[in-house]
Amino acid sequence: MSNVKKIEELVEIRNQLRAQNKKVVFTNGVFDILHAGHVDYISKAKEKGDVLIVGINSDASVKRIKGELRPVVPQHERAFIISSLKPVDYAVIFEEDTPGEIIDKLIPDVLIKGADWAIDKIVGRETVEKNGGKVETIKFVNDQSTTNIIKTVTERFCK
Repeated sequence: MSNVKKIEELVEIRNQLRAQNKKVVFTNGVFDILHAGHVDYISKAKEKGDVLIVGINSDASVKRIKGELRPVVPQHERAFIISSLKPVDYAVIFEEDTPGEIIDKLIPDVLIKGADWAIDKIVGRETVEKNGGKVETIKFVNDQSTTNIIKTVTERFCK
């Protein structure tokens, strides 16, 4: 059974987890070409609670955010890869440019973003905080990025 869920399924699961007093953590991203930075970030996010839900931008939203050449890896493959990581309990694909709607529906106990985001700019912060949750950032430990990986591959193999 896959742990990539539709939002409606996750709302039911979230309600069950709330009844069990489980602390639910939510984070999101594109996760186009998985690298060590992603894995470190996701592992640290999981440490903040009992259950980790990862939102993954759909292909259409990635194109709007990152440009026509992205994503490199299709959404269902990205969701499968992320959901297969040990720290990840559930993954969900969202069509919007931000995870605001999902956060409003799930109301996680902890919302996580990278430290490159100012807390007051994190989408979903108000929903989480007004429901007694916390918003935290995680410092990146390496300089990895999908953009840099694509640049390196292009420089090496497209000369």
